Amino acid sequence: MNDAKLYNIIRAPRVSEKTARLQEVSNQYVFEVATDATKADIKVAVEKLFDVKVEAVNVVNVKGKTKSFKFREGRRNDWRKAYVKLADGQSIDVMAKA
Repeated sequence: MNDAKLYNIIRAPRVSEKTARLQEVSNQYVFEVATDATKADIKVAVEKLFDVKVEAVNVVNVKGKTKSFKFREGRRNDWRKAYVKLADGQSIDVMAKA
């Protein structure tokens, strides 16, 4: 897989209080991923991009919210979230600037 495809699969890290807690407690990292990406695709992409060993990948489909703006109803897009568990002693610096 080339780098462009890898960055297409892994869109962005999700950083929040909940994900920071997951990193400390269970060495899990959360990424926004492509809607058509499989667990195997995500595992390969994370291992190649960050040079780490992935133990498990869990995927969640997040439904987009309905929002209204000046009497018009709109809907945000659905997206996909991946919880990636790394092997013991490994980490990813998700706060690093590109």
